[in-house]
Amino acid sequence: MRLCSLPSPCYIIDQPALIANLEILRQVMQASGCKILLAQKAFSAYALYPLIAQYLSGAAASGLYEARLSREEMDKETHVFSPAFREDEIHEILQYADHIVFNSIDQLQRFGDLAVEANVEVGLRINPECSTQSGPAIYDPCSPGSRLGITAAVLSSRLPNIVDGLHFHTLCEQNADALSITMAAVEQKFAAQLRQVSWLNMGGGHHITRSDYDLDQLYHVLRHVRETYDLQIYLEPGEAVALNAGYLYCTVLDIVENQGLIAILDASAACHMPDVLEMPYRPPLLHAALPGEKPYTYRLAGPTCLAGDVIGEYSFDHPLQAGSRLFFADMAIYTMVKTNTFNGMPLPAIALKEGDEDYRVLKSFSYHDFKERLC
Repeated sequence: MRLCSLPSPCYIIDQPALIANLEILRQVMQASGCKILLAQKAFSAYALYPLIAQYLSGAAASGLYEARLSREEMDKETHVFSPAFREDEIHEILQYADHIVFNSIDQLQRFGDLAVEANVEVGLRINPECSTQSGPAIYDPCSPGSRLGITAAVLSSRLPNIVDGLHFHTLCEQNADALSITMAAVEQKFAAQLRQVSWLNMGGGHHITRSDYDLDQLYHVLRHVRETYDLQIYLEPGEAVALNAGYLYCTVLDIVENQGLIAILDASAACHMPDVLEMPYRPPLLHAALPGEKPYTYRLAGPTCLAGDVIGEYSFDHPLQAGSRLFFADMAIYTMVKTNTFNGMPLPAIALKEGDEDYRVLKSFSYHDFKERLC
């Protein structure tokens, strides 16, 4: 299928770009001895799991459904963390998990023995209270009062015997320098506990496949931890797996004017790219520039009734009109997993780009998908 035949709106997963990212991640595993897991919260397109399984060690899950998806569609290592597990789900989760990470001593005491009986390795999430981010606090697990992870003041220097490993996740779209700072804080506060476990999961937020990522510094951190504490190290990036490996293909529906030109699209920030409003951020758009850099500037907005359903301002070489096609880049991550049907918006189709002009629709959605979520 050619590009012009795809439905609009449509997420396009760029398979060659995805493979390029996976090659880098496999190189990191081979060079460092660490294991890398796909963080499904960023990218859960399970049609690609057989491909991903050829490169990575498994997947990280945030609860029951992701754990089951990992087991059914990838069937490699499945690591599960939740801020709090439900009693009516824990037995099923343990059927799918290889590692389970608890967020508190109370959760460990309630469910730890069940994990041991199920032959699932047990971990605790720690909070090094070391913020390395300059972005919104909503994305900082180490922000003051965070509910994520056990602080050094709470965790005993002597771990319960059933604890096999420790887990921390503090980064968001960051380079290896932030990991180095974080690991120093972890050692300062939890060195005694590190010597009592067999593995350490360093969570996600590592932008390993970004062009400027410092792999040498990453290797230095991983080598130091492995040699000092004799630990198996896990990384669980989500963005790095599918970074710059997808697009959102959409169409201009109308042009209106109010203190400038506004193009209304069949794609919505609120429904199809919610991080644009949550971060907030201005997503990259192919063949466009900052406002005023090119002759024609438009505010791009979605078709919902939400007044703030605005994607951003962009400039173009030529005027937009109804029917113009646009391509937002880096849309494989935190999009398909977050879509919603507010206002009855249709969900975008999902397609796979297998070659330069070789596209295949993996899934389409309809009114049935909207209705079945309601009653």
